[in-house]
Amino acid sequence: MAFLTDRKRAMGLGSAKTGTEHHWQMMVTSVALLVLIPLFVFTFGWILGSSYDEVIAYYQRPFPAVVAILTMLVGWFHFRLGVQTLIEDYVHGLARKILIIAMICVSYAAAAFAIFAIVRIAL
Repeated sequence: MAFLTDRKRAMGLGSAKTGTEHHWQMMVTSVALLVLIPLFVFTFGWILGSSYDEVIAYYQRPFPAVVAILTMLVGWFHFRLGVQTLIEDYVHGLARKILIIAMICVSYAAAAFAIFAIVRIAL
């Protein structure tokens, strides 16, 4: 052990260069969701139990549609970041790369479908 240089001891233990950015993205999306989730609950709860025509008319107004779209976008992005952290912590090797790619595709696809549904209702 005495013959190891400082560089050799630190190999593989250094920064991955994206931890701070990832942490800030999680913090920003968390704060955004603190505002968006109550807005979504109140706008969605207001129309819950109404007839189909009333729901369509309600979501054709800009505020409820924008709140729902923003909640879906930020929520799925936050989900992607959280699951990526989970995979990075507990999965190793090729499986890690495959799961991260699959999770990113699934979360963006879910966000796209949610936004498509809201836009379809709103227009």
